[in-house]
Amino acid sequence: MKKTLIFAGAALLALASCTKEDSNEPLPESSPICFRPGLTRATETTNANLSSIVVSGFMNGQLMIDKETYSKGSDGVFTSANDYYWPGDDTPLTFYSYAPAAPGGTLTLTSDSKQLSGFSPAADIASQIDFITATGTGRKSTNEATGLALDFSHRLAQIEVRAKTDNDTYTYEVTGIRIGRPVSSGSFDFTTNAWTLGSDKADYETTYTTPLTLNSTPQSVMGSAGNAMLIPQQLTGWDPQTDASNSAEGAYISIKLRIATAETGVQIYPFASNAECQWAAVKDDTKWEAGNKYIYTLDLTHGAGYVDPKDPDPGTPVLGGPIKFTVQVQPWTETTVEKPFDTGSESN
Repeated sequence: MKKTLIFAGAALLALASCTKEDSNEPLPESSPICFRPGLTRATETTNANLSSIVVSGFMNGQLMIDKETYSKGSDGVFTSANDYYWPGDDTPLTFYSYAPAAPGGTLTLTSDSKQLSGFSPAADIASQIDFITATGTGRKSTNEATGLALDFSHRLAQIEVRAKTDNDTYTYEVTGIRIGRPVSSGSFDFTTNAWTLGSDKADYETTYTTPLTLNSTPQSVMGSAGNAMLIPQQLTGWDPQTDASNSAEGAYISIKLRIATAETGVQIYPFASNAECQWAAVKDDTKWEAGNKYIYTLDLTHGAGYVDPKDPDPGTPVLGGPIKFTVQVQPWTETTVEKPFDTGSESN
C-alpha cells in the first residue's frame, strides 16, 4: 500500500487596525481591532470560504475579549458587532482564535484553561469539518498600523483513500470506504497545540450506490462525502493473521468491493454469489500528524487484502496466490497385439 503525505500550508489572517463607516456618528480617535484575510495554501479552509472566526483576547493574563465572533464583510475585512481597541498605554494583548465557531466538544478559553475538551469527529465523514486555530500577541505601537499576523494551522489530519489496479483479468467495483478503529475522542490544548487522546475508538465510513470501477489510474473512493478529518495519532494496525476478529481494535482501511472475471463476469468476491459487495481490508499503522493530508493508494494489482473484521470469515485473504499448475505427462503404456495378416486357407 502506497501512502503519500501532502503537507498543508497554514492559513494566514492579519490582525489590523481599521475603521467601520457609520454615517450617524463620527469616527473614534482610535480604530477598533479587526481582521484582514491574507495568504493561504490550505484547500479545505481558505480566505475564500472562511466567513467568520472566533477570538478571545487577554491583557495581563486576564480575559478581555470573550469568544467574540468576527465576520467577513464585503470588503474582506473581519469585524465584530462589538468594538474592541488597543490599550493606549501600549499594554500587549494575546489572542486565541479558532474556526469554526462550533467545532464540537467543550471549548474553554479563560485565564486558567485554554482547551477544546471532549472533541470527537462527526460519525459521518460527510459531516466532518476542518478545525483551525491561531495565537498571536501584539500591541498598539507595533500593530495598530501594520496589523498582527495570525497564522492559522490545521489541527486535524485529513485522510483520502484512492485505489487502482493494473490487473485487467478482473473487474474491480468499489461502493464504499471505511476507516476502521482510530481513536475517536480527544482534547486540544491551545497553549501547546497538542492533543491528548481519549480511549474511545470508532469506524468512519461512507457508501454509495453507483460502483466505481477501478483502472490503472488511482481514483478517490471517498464518494461525494469528501475526505475525512480525524484526530492526529499513531495508529496501531489490525493483524488479520493473529487477531482476525480484531478484539484489540487495531486500525485498518477497508473498501466495499466486488471482483468478477472480466471476460465471463463470474463473481470471485464476495464469496457468496448472491452478495453484491463486501468489505476488504488492510491494516494501517500510519502516524497521523496535525496539518497533514494523507493520501492512501490501495493497489489491487496483485491482491485484494483480507475480509473485514466485521464480516463473516474475518481475516480470510480475499484472493489467494496466482493460479499455477505443476504438469506431468504420464508415459505411454505399450500393449502388444499379435494378429495374423494372412487370408487364411480357402476351402474347395
